Amino acid sequence: MKVLLVNGSSNQHGCTFTALSEIEKSLNAEGIETEIFQLGNAELRDCCGCQGCRKEGHEGKCIFKDDLVNEFIEKAKSADGFIFGSPVYYAHPSGRLLSFMDRVFYAASPVFAYKPAAAIVSARRAGTTASLDAITKHFTITNMPVISSNYWPMVHGGQNKPDDVRQDLEGLQIMRVLGTNMAWILKCIEAGKKAGINKPICEQKIMTNFIR
Repeated sequence: MKVLLVNGSSNQHGCTFTALSEIEKSLNAEGIETEIFQLGNAELRDCCGCQGCRKEGHEGKCIFKDDLVNEFIEKAKSADGFIFGSPVYYAHPSGRLLSFMDRVFYAASPVFAYKPAAAIVSARRAGTTASLDAITKHFTITNMPVISSNYWPMVHGGQNKPDDVRQDLEGLQIMRVLGTNMAWILKCIEAGKKAGINKPICEQKIMTNFIR
């Protein structure tokens, strides 16, 4: 079993990475393979709603191939769970993470269905719960079980100061508990498969508009 942890910060080894690394330790201790996927600071475009990912020959992939989106989709196919992490900017997640997730989930939502996911954020002070909500909405529209911890999954530190995060003992514990909970759910899903319990058969989506 494998979990992909996405660092949505341009700072590859900053506060968000420190939080994800704490989760990674818990997952590894439970025998779960992990990979931290770095978005880095290269250019990453927003979704432009071109519908190219729905056209024949492009299904399940973003039509734009000059960044990390399609690479991640390929990795996601063989992953069993996901954790998306972001710093908090103006009470919202990083713009690059939201652009990335919008494109990934729009192009390849079947890849993620029924796989557990979690969101975590790092902040100097405020804006954490609003940021968690924005990230988690991608999961709750994609039939994904959402993994929780013993508190809202956040850590606090100064701007780009991982050592501050390491002093947030409660925040680090929240990360460890989240990792343990993710491992437990993955093992439960695996045990269910072995017992003949298959994932739900999803009804065909009904789309309604509210224009009169």
